Amino acid sequence: MKAAPEIQKRLLDLAELDSVIDRLAHRRRTLPEHAEIDESSKRYAKLATEVIEAETEAGDLAREQTKAESDVDAVRLRADRDQKRLDSGAVTSPKDLAGLQSEIVSLNKRQGDLEEVVLEIMERREAADAKVADLRGRRDEVAAARDTAADRRDAALAEIDKEAAEAEGRRTAVAADIPADLLGLYQKLKDQYGVGAAMLRGGRCQGCKVALSIAEMNHIKSAPHDDVLRCEECRRILVRTAESGL
Repeated sequence: MKAAPEIQKRLLDLAELDSVIDRLAHRRRTLPEHAEIDESSKRYAKLATEVIEAETEAGDLAREQTKAESDVDAVRLRADRDQKRLDSGAVTSPKDLAGLQSEIVSLNKRQGDLEEVVLEIMERREAADAKVADLRGRRDEVAAARDTAADRRDAALAEIDKEAAEAEGRRTAVAADIPADLLGLYQKLKDQYGVGAAMLRGGRCQGCKVALSIAEMNHIKSAPHDDVLRCEECRRILVRTAESGL
């Protein structure tokens, strides 16, 4: 394959732009915000589950407290009703009076026991509500941190995409100067080796960094200027310049 030396040198411009584009793509994939957002999302999901569990526990305790308070009210009403009967003098039978007094004593004890239960439930509910509030706060903090990281990521991606678009535009202009057959070879080598063309500088291929032998250098010196040469070591297109040491 043949191409004018000036055209071959354009391959170095193309390779440099491809390197810029590849670095931007790598930077895009490896932004630290990606990992930060992923970690925050995992923490948020865990905390969101814990919030639901804590809210469920607090709700159960609220219902348990309501029932216990209802039981206290029922016992208190019954005790009040019995006390009024006792105070009214409507019960005159000694046996009935004794039974009524005994029932009032029993109801008062029952009421006291139930009120202790209510207090115990209230303490548990207070702790449960505090846990819900704490978990909600931590969940919201994680969500805020995740959103902040997402904003930073989006800003970084926008800047990277802008730079990549500019580089792609310059690459398109450079590629337009290169014949289709040479461009096709370059692209094939780039796909295989990551870099399609490299400069020969000081007798060393800048693609694989291997110094060429005297025989190889003599062969290159004798080759026509428009021959498209390949590095014997890495097989990339080897571009001759004034720095080649020929």
